[in-house]
Amino acid sequence: MAEGELTCSYLVAYNQDMDKVFKALADATRRQLLDLLYQNNGQTLSELCDHLDMTRQSVTKHLVILEEAHLVVVEWQGRHKRHYLNAAPIAEIYDRWIGKYERQRIDSLVELKRKLEEDTHG
Repeated sequence: MAEGELTCSYLVAYNQDMDKVFKALADATRRQLLDLLYQNNGQTLSELCDHLDMTRQSVTKHLVILEEAHLVVVEWQGRHKRHYLNAAPIAEIYDRWIGKYERQRIDSLVELKRKLEEDTHG
């Protein structure tokens, strides 16, 4: 292997990133945190803790997992760390795992509609 050449394929990196997203979404508390950020983006740790019945340390651990999955990004504003929802990884899941199957269903419905209209008007 030449110097500077990548040792893993794009697919391997993609799967590792997707694994982190699925792991992050598998937990109800992390999904609740994402819902809270969807409702009011840019919250501090204290603001997020106000909605959860757990310690700050526990919420922080969940936020770290969400950050590692790129579902949450942080921005420092002075001494305050604000958390923002990043929906891009969820969109990637939709495109990869949901959208393609939904497309088949929509195409089937369009074809059924066309056939029914043919039978009715033909």
